Amino acid sequence: MISDRKIIKKARILLLGFTLSVSAFGEQVKSASKNSQLENLIKNQYNNQSINLNVNRSVKNMQQTGSYTKPSSTEFVSTTSGKSQNGIPELKLTREQLLSVANKIFQNETGGSVSNLVDWNDGENFPSLGIGHFTWFKASGGRSGFGDSLPDMVAYFRSKGIKLPKILAENRFSPWQSKSELMSKKISGDKDIQELISFFNNTRDIQVMFIYERLKSSLEKMLNASSNRENLKNQFNRMVETPNGLYALIDYINFKGEGISGVSSYNNVAWGLRQVLENMKGTATGQSALVEFSNSAKYVLQRRVKNAPRNESRWLQGWYNRVDTYKTFEIGNAGTITADISGK
Repeated sequence: MISDRKIIKKARILLLGFTLSVSAFGEQVKSASKNSQLENLIKNQYNNQSINLNVNRSVKNMQQTGSYTKPSSTEFVSTTSGKSQNGIPELKLTREQLLSVANKIFQNETGGSVSNLVDWNDGENFPSLGIGHFTWFKASGGRSGFGDSLPDMVAYFRSKGIKLPKILAENRFSPWQSKSELMSKKISGDKDIQELISFFNNTRDIQVMFIYERLKSSLEKMLNASSNRENLKNQFNRMVETPNGLYALIDYINFKGEGISGVSSYNNVAWGLRQVLENMKGTATGQSALVEFSNSAKYVLQRRVKNAPRNESRWLQGWYNRVDTYKTFEIGNAGTITADISGK
């Protein structure tokens, strides 16, 4: 038989545990209240009205201190897709899916090397930064026909209230005048460059959201520039409705842009997403759409090489390797890539 002393002791332990639980619950309520504004921000950011976040200490820390911690996969919640008012499928991915696309783009652009998040490709007149290798022109300019994409990325960070590393905060244009200058500082362990690399490595989710937002705003621009609006719209919708088709759209628009006249063209012939979609003729969704998109991209890239004022054939196989991933990559399964996919 259990003694009265033991019963009293157990009762005290249970009472203490209950008291601590009530106290912890009270703290959670306070924390939830403080995070309500941030929760709404994240809901809007990821098109997800059912998400339940005790979240983003990660984004909050970045906003306050610049010390960003990547969220864990357990913080990602599914969304549903539907049609917008104009009949175009809504572009919706879960955060987990977006991160898998971010990691794939990172592999595509850097070969999987964190150090290459700050890089300068051979034959280029500008450095390339971040998972999307966003181009950053010098004050003296970049290359005719190419867009300067990093300033837009920086503006996106600022719009989210995220503290920038020193180099981005203090420079509108690239502070490096040549590849040799940048590489020399990287090799010497320049602390500002190391900070920049860490920043881009730890904000992959924000960077892919920037690319994703660019895709969402691209259709109207492409339709306005197209001579075959109906086919372009149908092909865009076809890819959106195809499982994993959004990866191809997101990656290619980051890779080669929208393909709007006057930007990124040789002999007034561009090689962007618009040209890839205009060249497609099929109607079926699924694997056939992915294969046709990949093949159309190869055709458009080959045409670019033929029109180029310089020899760009050295990059063509790497580009082919990249667009081949559109046939096989599954959103949510980042996988790996070992092929050479360098070049602009």
